[in-house]
Amino acid sequence: MNIVYAVLTLGILGGVFALILAIASKVFEVKTDPRLELLLDCLPGANCGGCGYPGCAGCAAAILAKKAPVNACPSCSGEQTSRIAAVMGVEVQAVERRVAFVRCSGGTRAGHKFERYVGIEDCVAAMKVSGNGTLDCAFGCLGRGTCVQVCKFDAIHINDKGVAEVDREKCTCCMQCAAACPRKVIVSMPYAVDVVLPCANHEKGASAKAHCAVSCIGCKLCERNCPAGAITVNNNVARIDYDKCTSCGTCVTKCPRKLIVDIHANGKVAPVVVQE
Repeated sequence: MNIVYAVLTLGILGGVFALILAIASKVFEVKTDPRLELLLDCLPGANCGGCGYPGCAGCAAAILAKKAPVNACPSCSGEQTSRIAAVMGVEVQAVERRVAFVRCSGGTRAGHKFERYVGIEDCVAAMKVSGNGTLDCAFGCLGRGTCVQVCKFDAIHINDKGVAEVDREKCTCCMQCAAACPRKVIVSMPYAVDVVLPCANHEKGASAKAHCAVSCIGCKLCERNCPAGAITVNNNVARIDYDKCTSCGTCVTKCPRKLIVDIHANGKVAPVVVQE
């Protein structure tokens, strides 16, 4: 009988505790907005952090709380952003698509490495071993692939010149590659541009020439000849203002170093606009 009483007691206690837990779960239940799951379904799920929030769940929560706009995710396509806007009951405007761009042409690879590096294939590690990361140019891409490792979209690789190159079709402009680059040579630019200037070397002409075969030397020929006033030379390196650039190609022909190039020289690409 003692065994029977023990089993009955345990059974009664289990039932009581189960009832208490059931009541507590109802009393202390945290209501979840059903739109949260819908927003998560719209996001890519890459958790790249390009939005500035801790993963896609954080981004969805911020959008739901109206702390972030519906186009907070830079990795979303126009269709995905439109779906997010529909869930939130708002409208979105068309904006120009942007991609990452590496401001280095790889000219430093033409016989200008000055140290042999043996170690982890990582740009930060290379710079810790040597301030210039084994390159004569103190501003060029190190080509050790740190940006490649952080890209969640397989949109950046090291090319045959040993420099990082962005696949414009895959790039979502989350800019995690730029955040990881210790040289800070990766920037954001409009997808539809024709003319690019891949250099970040701030040295004066003679030094720039000595350290890279194709670096910008700050001669200002591009600046003086640009009919739209879209190019300026600051701190010995030229920059293009794409709000002014008309892709006329004058700077391409005037650059004595052949550094400025038209990436669509064999066929212009129409501007691409996406809904965000």
